[in-house]
Amino acid sequence: MGALTVALALLAALCNASASVLQRRAAAEDESDSRLDARQAVRWLGRLLRRPYWLAGAGMLALASVFQGSALATGSLSVVQPLLTSELLFTLVVGSVVFRRRPDRRTWFAFVSLGAGLALFLVAASPTAGRTTASGGAWLVACGVVLAVVTALVLAGRLARGGPRAALYGLASAMSFAVTAALIKEVVGRFGQGPAAVLGHWSLWALAVAGLIGFTLLQAAFRAGSLTASQPALTLGDALTSVALGWALFGERIGLGVRLVPEIIGVLLIGAGSLGLAGAPSVSGTWDTVPDDPAEPADGQRRDGQERQVRRQRQERQKGPHE
Repeated sequence: MGALTVALALLAALCNASASVLQRRAAAEDESDSRLDARQAVRWLGRLLRRPYWLAGAGMLALASVFQGSALATGSLSVVQPLLTSELLFTLVVGSVVFRRRPDRRTWFAFVSLGAGLALFLVAASPTAGRTTASGGAWLVACGVVLAVVTALVLAGRLARGGPRAALYGLASAMSFAVTAALIKEVVGRFGQGPAAVLGHWSLWALAVAGLIGFTLLQAAFRAGSLTASQPALTLGDALTSVALGWALFGERIGLGVRLVPEIIGVLLIGAGSLGLAGAPSVSGTWDTVPDDPAEPADGQRRDGQERQVRRQRQERQKGPHE
């Protein structure tokens, strides 16, 4: 577990968290009706592209991809993907600063739980570095197994409602994103063979497909239920599936035997921490609806409310008396 790999993975998690907070901040400023026709949707997107917060978030997202790819190029899948669960920790910190919200004591307990669980798991597991690329046969078996499990989860989710559906879709999304990360490692592992070898290999195109599937299932999970229902499945599903794929595809190994005890404790702490953080306003995206003091809105909320009132008044003047 090299220091460079850890640093790059943490930078990727920080950029992902910053992108999430910044783009949610841009969306919170928009008062458009969610039921938009095609023309209104284009206008809404045009307004969004002019928002500094949204553009900064898009830049952070691109930078996160660079850091994640670099981390996977220098280290194992079993290290990088579990470290990316620290995105929740960074989201709490960045979101609290941007929206001027102070986390409560229970949120800090969740913060410590996730951080301690992640550290305990990685120290106990001590994942080893494996191969930079995998054989076609190994990919065929691994993708077949994951596809079968994801299909079963989606079918089960269609029969469920509310929280269980969100959790099932969240787990399916997490497994898809784990495959996406493994494909990123496969692609960057072929950089030394030249651009032709990378562009001509199936893994680059499979990467786009797996990423699209993961994103689609993620949106389905968010629509199906609350973040507290889907977040533990998202967090643990990605990390544990990545460890399994690292072993099956790239020959990575983790400590077993007596080390399983602290590893299991670490996983449980990560799950408890992710569940607790999912309910925090800075992570769940409800920072602009739940003030620290119900009788007195926060400074940022008061300013946002004034800005929305000015925009509504301007829109009413533009409509005129005959509309």
